[in-house]
Amino acid sequence: MRKPVLTIFYQYNPWHTSIGGIQTLINTFIKYAPSEFEVRLVGTASDSSQTVGKWQEAEFAGREISFLPILKIENDNVRGLIPTTVKYTAALLGRSLSSDFLHFHRLEPSLAAMNWQGEKSIFIHNDIHTQMKTVGDRKAILWRRFPGAYFALESTLIRQFSQILSCNTDAAQFYRQRYPQLQDRVAFIKNSFDNEVFYSLSQPQKEANRRELAVQMGLEEETRFILFAGRLHPQKDPVLLIRAFAALNQPQTHLLIAGDGELANQVRQEIEQLGLSSRVTMLGALKQQELARLHRLSSAFVLSSAFEGLPLVVLEALASGTPVVTTKCGETPKLLNHHSGVVCEQRTPDCIAEALRRVLLNPQEYPSEACVRTAQPFAARTVVRDIYGDMLNRWELKEFSVIS
Repeated sequence: MRKPVLTIFYQYNPWHTSIGGIQTLINTFIKYAPSEFEVRLVGTASDSSQTVGKWQEAEFAGREISFLPILKIENDNVRGLIPTTVKYTAALLGRSLSSDFLHFHRLEPSLAAMNWQGEKSIFIHNDIHTQMKTVGDRKAILWRRFPGAYFALESTLIRQFSQILSCNTDAAQFYRQRYPQLQDRVAFIKNSFDNEVFYSLSQPQKEANRRELAVQMGLEEETRFILFAGRLHPQKDPVLLIRAFAALNQPQTHLLIAGDGELANQVRQEIEQLGLSSRVTMLGALKQQELARLHRLSSAFVLSSAFEGLPLVVLEALASGTPVVTTKCGETPKLLNHHSGVVCEQRTPDCIAEALRRVLLNPQEYPSEACVRTAQPFAARTVVRDIYGDMLNRWELKEFSVIS
């Protein structure tokens, strides 16, 4: 019997360091794909080593896949004048990429797939209703300028999907109410972290690694680290994070910022204006193993986001035994308990600073074991295995019915 074919559509190159939870989730989905499946990825090329428009066999995370780059994007961590999603969608138009299963992580590219055959699934990564309502920089998400146009497009494209999968319970409920005729297709799906990469250390090991990094950076040996990891984008509001760290004013603390994006220069300016140049380090985009090391030695992980789904980086921090401080958005507040993090009731510098202060001054209240327990149900090996198992069952039933 032939293998079922899964084709994943997203605008990135898995061999190129790329910031974002979607990319991380897809990478995990490829890594833990069972041998019963043939996996294909339609993405982008980062340099001339990959031929645009040509299928090529490749290996990623120990897994053989077929890869089709449909356009060249040298740095997908920074937006250009034309959004990458628009370029990617345009490059898909006119192609025929039917498959047993088709997974989309953005709505717009599915415009090209209206007549393609196969079971189509759309993964909703943000609370779209909150995202559209969020005040502030409307350039952050282009569709926020034209919400009516977005929802009109969505109502046309959403009907082709057999599954509408959201990592945010509020977003799932929103879709059930907005499309009652499709409510049986809407489901909550767990995001997952790679438990082979993100894991906790014993307290002595954690302290030794923390001291080692402090010495490497020329800081006092007792320096404690606060970590942020993500795209420097208005959604994550890294400028608010810098102001919160300034308000914290806690001696022997250092903020590590792992990520890149369009707000990088603005963040640097804010750091300089607030006199924090010696207490904040911008690390740029990091490889997964490097980020995992920082998670394991940090005293807290912090998010200052305006809107979210369920950030993978939160699960990665918790799995590493690190408590999380977050603004009140997305699924994270429902995930955390009193021993694995703090939810800020207000998205202000003082409120975030106070939450960080609580974690830093009372580490015994946020033990590593409690953080790991919170993340454990989201371990990739279990979550991804179950998803593929359900897919395989559906495919076998369909194949059997065809034969019969």
